[in-house]
Amino acid sequence: MSLLERPRPTPSATRGGRKRAALLGRAPQDTPAGFWTYLLLALSTLFAAFPLYWMFVISTSTDEATSQLPPVVVPGDQFLVNLDEVFSLQDVYFAASLVNSVIVSTVVTASVLFFCSLAGFAFAKLRFRGSRPLMLFVILTLTVPNQLGVVALYIVMGKLGWNGTLLAVIVPGLVTAFGVFYMRQFIVNTVPDELVESARVDGATTMRVYWNIVLPAVRPALAVLGLLTFVATWNDFQWPLITLNGTDYPTSMVAISDLASGNYVIYRRVLAGAFVATIPLLIMLVIGGRQIVRGIMEGAVKS
Repeated sequence: MSLLERPRPTPSATRGGRKRAALLGRAPQDTPAGFWTYLLLALSTLFAAFPLYWMFVISTSTDEATSQLPPVVVPGDQFLVNLDEVFSLQDVYFAASLVNSVIVSTVVTASVLFFCSLAGFAFAKLRFRGSRPLMLFVILTLTVPNQLGVVALYIVMGKLGWNGTLLAVIVPGLVTAFGVFYMRQFIVNTVPDELVESARVDGATTMRVYWNIVLPAVRPALAVLGLLTFVATWNDFQWPLITLNGTDYPTSMVAISDLASGNYVIYRRVLAGAFVATIPLLIMLVIGGRQIVRGIMEGAVKS
């Protein structure tokens, strides 16, 4: 029988083939999403993006438009004027605060990625005495609120002479317990023990195994941890406000709070500064978006 004369499979045979594929462990073809699914996703996206759009609308408006009822929903033409007022204020130093936030967030993110991945590799693949109790202690520190250690941390930074400097903001965040735990779990599920042992048989040192085998395998997890760390450090407000209180060059979140202080708050200035401070976070999301999705999926689904 030629190819053209072969009978087409019946619907029952197709369903039976799908059942056999499921029994054999092969995933069936994905069902396309329907209209209501796309509608729900579109509404969720609009709902999530509306605060950012509203912030931009107010930052481009005048004082009269800010207090107008019903509120304006169309951007104005005063964005550059409002930005010039924000950057020209003598008691805020908004430009310097953005530079400080970039320095602090970049240094902290790089340090967290290196030290947390190194510690996660040690807890996941190295055998040493006390590893389990030490890992349990690291996990337990996640249950302690950061606010409980503010007073002690301020005293320590004062003893070192770092209060009022960027070192007081950078050093406490160089390593995080969440980063160590996250990298440990990802390395356990991603890097096989046989691969590490074969590298040791070939004469590779521990640092060589970490640099040439572990780091390339955990790149998606590093992207996720890097974005979360950068966003958390950039948005940190409480500790920079405490340790940099009274300095002329705080971080961006503290500078935005200075814009909102006073008896009369000019909201177009505040939201113009907030919109500029949000741009680096959007850039980070665009750059690492694909790696972030890949890291989340690989961390959630085991092969």
